[in-house]
Amino acid sequence: MRSQATYFGANGWLLEIAECRVLVDPWLSGPLVFPPGAWMLRGELPHPWPVPENLDLLLLTQGLADHCHLPSLKLLPRNLQVVGSTAAAKVVKRLGFEHIETLKPGETCTIKGLNIAATAGAAVPNVENGYLLDWTGGSLYLEPHGVLDPKLASRPVDTVITPVIDLGLPVAGDFITGASVLPNLIERFTPRTVLASTTGGDVTFTGLISALLSGAKIKEQPDPRVVIPVPGKAFKLETEAESQDRINTAKP
Repeated sequence: MRSQATYFGANGWLLEIAECRVLVDPWLSGPLVFPPGAWMLRGELPHPWPVPENLDLLLLTQGLADHCHLPSLKLLPRNLQVVGSTAAAKVVKRLGFEHIETLKPGETCTIKGLNIAATAGAAVPNVENGYLLDWTGGSLYLEPHGVLDPKLASRPVDTVITPVIDLGLPVAGDFITGASVLPNLIERFTPRTVLASTTGGDVTFTGLISALLSGAKIKEQPDPRVVIPVPGKAFKLETEAESQDRINTAKP
Protein backbone atom coordinates (compact mmCIF):
# COMPACT_ATOMS: atom_id res chain seq x y z
CA MET A 1 0.00 0.00 0.00
CA ARG A 2 1.28 3.44 -0.90
CA SER A 3 1.50 5.66 2.20
CA GLN A 4 -0.84 8.63 1.81
CA ALA A 5 -3.03 11.01 3.78
CA THR A 6 -6.35 12.59 2.80
CA TYR A 7 -7.64 15.66 4.66
CA PHE A 8 -11.33 16.23 5.38
CA GLY A 9 -11.00 19.64 7.02
CA ALA A 10 -10.88 20.55 10.71
CA ASN A 11 -9.18 17.62 12.50
CA GLY A 12 -10.27 14.83 10.17
CA TRP A 13 -7.87 12.63 8.18
CA LEU A 14 -7.75 9.29 6.41
CA LEU A 15 -4.28 7.77 6.76
CA GLU A 16 -3.31 4.87 4.52
CA ILE A 17 -0.22 3.52 6.22
CA ALA A 18 1.19 0.14 7.29
CA GLU A 19 -1.42 -1.71 5.22
CA CYS A 20 -4.06 0.02 7.37
CA ARG A 21 -6.79 2.55 6.59
CA VAL A 22 -6.93 4.79 9.67
CA LEU A 23 -9.69 7.36 10.17
CA VAL A 24 -8.63 10.19 12.50
CA ASP A 25 -11.05 12.50 14.38
CA PRO A 26 -13.73 12.40 11.67
CA TRP A 27 -16.23 15.16 10.98
CA LEU A 28 -17.88 13.89 7.82
CA SER A 29 -21.37 15.38 7.72
CA GLY A 30 -23.85 17.44 9.70
CA PRO A 31 -23.22 20.52 11.82
CA LEU A 32 -20.66 20.71 14.61
CA VAL A 33 -22.19 22.22 17.74
CA PHE A 34 -20.29 22.90 20.95
CA PRO A 35 -22.06 22.84 24.32
CA PRO A 36 -24.06 24.57 25.58
CA GLY A 37 -25.52 25.18 22.11
CA ALA A 38 -25.21 26.65 18.63
CA TRP A 39 -25.26 30.19 20.04
CA MET A 40 -21.81 29.45 21.46
CA LEU A 41 -20.26 27.83 18.37
CA ARG A 42 -21.69 26.07 15.32
CA GLY A 43 -19.67 24.80 12.37
CA GLU A 44 -20.77 23.76 8.88
CA LEU A 45 -18.78 21.80 6.33
CA PRO A 46 -18.86 23.03 2.71
CA HIS A 47 -20.30 19.61 1.79
CA PRO A 48 -20.60 16.16 3.40
CA TRP A 49 -17.87 13.57 2.94
CA PRO A 50 -18.65 9.94 2.17
CA VAL A 51 -17.70 7.46 4.87
CA PRO A 52 -14.38 5.89 3.84
CA GLU A 53 -14.68 2.21 3.02
CA ASN A 54 -12.71 -0.75 4.37
CA LEU A 55 -11.50 0.99 7.51
CA ASP A 56 -9.15 -0.83 9.87
CA LEU A 57 -8.93 1.69 12.70
CA LEU A 58 -10.62 4.73 14.19
CA LEU A 59 -8.02 6.90 15.96
CA LEU A 60 -9.32 9.63 18.29
CA THR A 61 -7.16 12.27 19.94
CA GLN A 62 -9.76 13.94 22.17
CA GLY A 63 -13.26 13.54 23.50
CA LEU A 64 -14.49 17.00 22.47
CA ALA A 65 -17.11 17.45 19.77
CA ASP A 66 -14.67 18.52 17.05
CA HIS A 67 -12.75 15.25 17.52
CA CYS A 68 -15.58 12.92 18.54
CA HIS A 69 -18.32 14.27 16.25
CA LEU A 70 -21.34 12.21 17.24
CA PRO A 71 -23.26 12.32 13.92
CA SER A 72 -20.13 11.16 12.09
CA LEU A 73 -19.24 8.44 14.60
CA LYS A 74 -22.78 7.07 14.32
CA LEU A 75 -22.14 6.41 10.62
CA LEU A 76 -19.31 3.97 11.39
CA PRO A 77 -19.61 0.21 11.99
CA ARG A 78 -19.63 -0.62 15.67
CA ASN A 79 -17.15 -3.47 15.20
CA LEU A 80 -14.45 -1.06 13.95
CA GLN A 81 -11.34 -1.10 16.14
CA VAL A 82 -10.98 2.15 18.11
CA VAL A 83 -7.90 3.63 19.77
CA GLY A 84 -8.47 6.84 21.71
CA SER A 85 -7.83 9.01 24.71
CA THR A 86 -9.66 8.34 27.96
CA ALA A 87 -12.32 10.94 27.15
CA ALA A 88 -12.73 9.72 23.57
CA ALA A 89 -13.06 6.11 24.70
CA LYS A 90 -15.98 7.08 26.94
CA VAL A 91 -17.77 8.68 23.97
CA VAL A 92 -17.45 5.67 21.65
CA LYS A 93 -18.33 3.25 24.45
CA ARG A 94 -21.65 5.08 24.91
CA LEU A 95 -22.26 4.69 21.16
CA GLY A 96 -21.82 0.92 21.37
CA PHE A 97 -18.42 0.43 19.74
CA GLU A 98 -17.20 -3.04 20.59
CA HIS A 99 -13.39 -2.91 20.33
CA ILE A 100 -11.88 0.01 22.21
CA GLU A 101 -8.26 0.46 23.24
CA THR A 102 -7.84 3.33 25.70
CA LEU A 103 -4.40 4.94 25.74
CA LYS A 104 -3.02 7.48 28.17
CA PRO A 105 0.11 9.50 27.35
CA GLY A 106 3.10 7.17 27.52
CA GLU A 107 1.10 4.03 26.68
CA THR A 108 1.34 2.07 23.44
CA CYS A 109 -0.46 -0.59 21.42
CA THR A 110 -0.04 -2.30 18.06
CA ILE A 111 -2.82 -2.73 15.49
CA LYS A 112 -2.08 -4.71 12.30
CA GLY A 113 1.61 -3.82 12.29
CA LEU A 114 1.03 -0.18 13.22
CA ASN A 115 2.65 0.80 16.52
CA ILE A 116 0.68 3.56 18.25
CA ALA A 117 2.28 5.55 21.07
CA ALA A 118 0.11 8.09 22.87
CA THR A 119 1.80 11.38 23.73
CA ALA A 120 0.69 14.21 25.99
CA GLY A 121 -1.56 16.57 24.02
CA ALA A 122 -3.73 19.57 24.78
CA ALA A 123 -5.13 20.20 28.27
CA VAL A 124 -8.84 20.87 27.55
CA PRO A 125 -8.99 20.79 30.58
CA ASN A 126 -7.77 17.21 31.03
CA VAL A 127 -4.67 16.23 29.08
CA GLU A 128 -5.69 14.57 25.82
CA ASN A 129 -3.58 12.69 23.26
CA GLY A 130 -1.23 13.17 20.39
CA TYR A 131 0.18 10.09 18.66
CA LEU A 132 3.45 8.79 17.32
CA LEU A 133 2.78 6.16 14.67
CA ASP A 134 5.50 3.77 13.51
CA TRP A 135 5.38 1.03 10.91
CA THR A 136 7.95 -0.83 8.85
CA GLY A 137 9.66 1.87 6.80
CA GLY A 138 7.58 4.84 7.95
CA SER A 139 6.58 7.13 10.82
CA LEU A 140 4.15 9.95 11.57
CA TYR A 141 3.39 12.30 14.47
CA LEU A 142 0.04 14.04 14.90
CA GLU A 143 -1.41 16.37 17.51
CA PRO A 144 -4.31 18.74 16.74
CA HIS A 145 -3.64 21.75 18.99
CA GLY A 146 0.05 22.41 18.43
CA VAL A 147 1.35 20.68 21.56
CA LEU A 148 4.70 18.89 21.80
CA ASP A 149 5.11 16.47 24.69
CA PRO A 150 8.36 17.52 26.45
CA LYS A 151 9.03 13.86 27.31
CA LEU A 152 9.40 12.88 23.66
CA ALA A 153 12.98 12.20 22.65
CA SER A 154 14.50 13.65 19.50
CA ARG A 155 14.20 11.21 16.61
CA PRO A 156 13.50 11.26 12.88
CA VAL A 157 9.81 11.24 11.91
CA ASP A 158 8.80 11.22 8.25
CA THR A 159 5.57 13.23 8.52
CA VAL A 160 4.15 15.63 11.11
CA ILE A 161 0.45 16.59 11.11
CA THR A 162 -0.10 19.75 13.15
CA PRO A 163 -1.75 23.14 13.02
CA VAL A 164 0.69 25.75 11.71
CA ILE A 165 -0.92 28.88 13.16
CA ASP A 166 -1.56 30.24 16.64
CA LEU A 167 -5.18 31.06 17.41
CA GLY A 168 -6.74 32.26 20.63
CA LEU A 169 -9.37 34.30 22.40
CA PRO A 170 -9.05 37.62 24.23
CA VAL A 171 -8.11 37.09 27.88
CA ALA A 172 -8.19 33.27 27.55
CA GLY A 173 -5.10 33.21 25.32
CA ASP A 174 -4.08 30.82 22.56
CA PHE A 175 -5.76 27.42 22.45
CA ILE A 176 -4.06 26.47 19.19
CA THR A 177 -0.29 27.00 19.24
CA GLY A 178 0.86 25.51 15.97
CA ALA A 179 3.05 28.43 14.89
CA SER A 180 4.77 28.64 18.25
CA VAL A 181 5.56 24.92 18.43
CA LEU A 182 6.48 24.36 14.78
CA PRO A 183 10.20 25.24 15.13
CA ASN A 184 10.45 22.83 18.07
CA LEU A 185 8.63 20.08 16.16
CA ILE A 186 10.99 20.46 13.22
CA GLU A 187 14.05 20.48 15.47
CA ARG A 188 12.82 17.44 17.42
CA PHE A 189 11.69 15.29 14.48
CA THR A 190 13.41 16.69 11.32
CA PRO A 191 10.35 15.70 9.25
CA ARG A 192 10.33 15.35 5.48
CA THR A 193 6.85 16.90 5.38
CA VAL A 194 4.60 18.93 7.70
CA LEU A 195 0.90 18.69 6.84
CA ALA A 196 -1.14 21.63 8.10
CA SER A 197 -4.23 20.58 10.03
CA THR A 198 -7.03 21.69 12.38
CA THR A 199 -7.88 25.11 10.90
CA GLY A 200 -8.42 24.16 7.23
CA GLY A 201 -11.18 22.82 5.03
CA ASP A 202 -13.31 25.92 4.34
CA VAL A 203 -15.43 25.28 7.42
CA THR A 204 -17.94 28.04 8.24
CA PHE A 205 -18.41 28.93 11.91
CA THR A 206 -21.07 31.06 13.59
CA GLY A 207 -21.81 31.91 17.22
CA LEU A 208 -20.24 33.88 20.04
CA ILE A 209 -16.81 32.22 19.93
CA SER A 210 -16.70 32.61 16.15
CA ALA A 211 -17.37 36.33 16.50
CA LEU A 212 -14.52 36.67 18.99
CA LEU A 213 -12.17 34.65 16.79
CA SER A 214 -12.92 36.80 13.76
CA GLY A 215 -11.13 39.68 15.46
CA ALA A 216 -8.24 37.64 16.79
CA LYS A 217 -4.70 37.99 15.50
CA ILE A 218 -3.40 34.92 13.71
CA LYS A 219 0.29 34.16 14.03
CA GLU A 220 1.89 32.10 11.29
CA GLN A 221 5.28 30.40 11.13
CA PRO A 222 6.29 29.79 7.49
CA ASP A 223 8.55 26.85 6.66
CA PRO A 224 9.28 25.23 3.29
CA ARG A 225 8.34 21.79 4.62
CA VAL A 226 4.77 22.89 5.34
CA VAL A 227 2.14 21.61 2.91
CA ILE A 228 -1.42 23.00 2.93
CA PRO A 229 -3.47 19.94 1.98
CA VAL A 230 -6.35 20.11 -0.49
CA PRO A 231 -9.39 18.56 1.23
CA GLY A 232 -10.42 15.31 -0.40
CA LYS A 233 -7.20 14.89 -2.37
CA ALA A 234 -4.81 12.14 -1.29
CA PHE A 235 -1.29 13.39 -0.52
CA LYS A 236 1.52 10.89 -0.98
CA LEU A 237 3.70 10.61 2.10
CA GLU A 238 7.46 10.55 1.65
CA THR A 239 8.67 7.78 3.95
CA GLU A 240 12.10 6.38 4.70
CA ALA A 241 11.29 3.11 2.92
CA GLU A 242 9.97 4.78 -0.24
CA SER A 243 12.96 7.11 -0.36
CA GLN A 244 15.33 4.16 -0.10
CA ASP A 245 13.43 2.26 -2.80
CA ARG A 246 13.81 5.23 -5.16
CA ILE A 247 17.54 5.37 -4.48
CA ASN A 248 17.91 1.64 -5.12
CA THR A 249 15.93 1.90 -8.35
CA ALA A 250 18.14 4.74 -9.59
CA LYS A 251 21.34 2.74 -9.07
CA PRO A 252 22.86 1.30 -12.27
